[in-house]
Amino acid sequence: MPSVAVIGTQWGDEGKGKITDFLAEQADVVVRYQGGNNAGHTVIVGDEVFKLHLIPSGAIHPGTDCVIGNGVVVDPLVLVEEIDHLAERGITNVPLYVSERAHVILRYHKLQDELEENERGDERLGTTGRGIGPAYTDKVARSGIRIVDFVDPDRFRERLKAVLPLKNRMLERFYGHPPLTVDEILDEYREAAERLRPMVCDTSLFVNDALKAGKNVLFEGAQGTMLDVDHGTYPFVTSSTPTAGGIAAGAGVSPRSIDRILGVAKAYTTRVGTGPFPSELTNEVGDWIRERGKEYGTTTGRPRRCGWFDAVVVRYAARVNGLTDLALMSLDTLGGLDEVKICVAYKYRSERIEHFPARHDILEACEPVYEAFEGWNADLSGVSSWEELPEGARRYVDRVSELVGVPVSVVSIGRPRSATILRRPLF
Repeated sequence: MPSVAVIGTQWGDEGKGKITDFLAEQADVVVRYQGGNNAGHTVIVGDEVFKLHLIPSGAIHPGTDCVIGNGVVVDPLVLVEEIDHLAERGITNVPLYVSERAHVILRYHKLQDELEENERGDERLGTTGRGIGPAYTDKVARSGIRIVDFVDPDRFRERLKAVLPLKNRMLERFYGHPPLTVDEILDEYREAAERLRPMVCDTSLFVNDALKAGKNVLFEGAQGTMLDVDHGTYPFVTSSTPTAGGIAAGAGVSPRSIDRILGVAKAYTTRVGTGPFPSELTNEVGDWIRERGKEYGTTTGRPRRCGWFDAVVVRYAARVNGLTDLALMSLDTLGGLDEVKICVAYKYRSERIEHFPARHDILEACEPVYEAFEGWNADLSGVSSWEELPEGARRYVDRVSELVGVPVSVVSIGRPRSATILRRPLF
């Protein structure tokens, strides 16, 4: 049962969509196991750019089964819109399976997300306002609505009658917002429920059967390790578990089902939203990396904060996820700089720190300790093998691997699918 997990090792936006798409050529099944439409994966095929938010990146490959697991929170309106958008681009009849146990995001979740974020004032977390956090809160509080209930009109009405009074009390009393009615929500989501009903099934059974049959299964996460609700830069995190530990719970498989865990990291570091970022570059170099790397959010369009590669972060991600391989992305972006740097440790007061601290106030006060490397002023667009890379670029990649303690098996030197160097097979 060959299986590979693709995990973000930084703050998301590492290029997981491209790697998932690249590996999906060999995959029979691609499984999304957590998150919601607060994340996006950009896939470039030839001259075409596809931006996916809920549907797994395998959808671009004809015949690849795409699974949305129980650990995902699903906005039904967004999912239907995404299906229609792909159809407009000529990608129809995607074999899409949606877990009956996944929870739905409804209008009141998005309202709650927006109102709560506004209330935080200077303490805002930088959420996307798409209702992901409130939907996960309801799930844990056992007041959520699952897909299996959503697609059954009678069950959906029954669940709304139980949940909506609680939501309306919150909206009215805390925020002065007019109450919502059961009928208006039913009307708003009726068509989406009908469209999604044929896709709903026990995806845990589906994926486990695929594994038993020896099919190639690819597990795809959203966001990154540093946004994990347990292991990330809390409270500036997402509401789910993007790390490898989230796969078993979010897809309904055994941890023993995962053969390879591929960590995806940019050759530099980016993040969106607020929170500590030791290697951030708030200068001309940071601006240069942002423009050259087109570092703007797939989902929000927000400019990403940019900085040098942080080996402390990725080394931490390697430990938490048990990485077997590393994919180093966007190496081409750094081409043209006279000097490139890697953050190898932090300095907190007079102490050198080589392990990631849990307290964000300590992290905020940390200063990066850098190693500097001579840059490579070369266009990598025509490079097709490891040996063709400039010596400086190869030296940089080797040092990243040494610092993180994981072999770099994939090197990305451009946005297209073809601009990928595979140093050793993963499936």
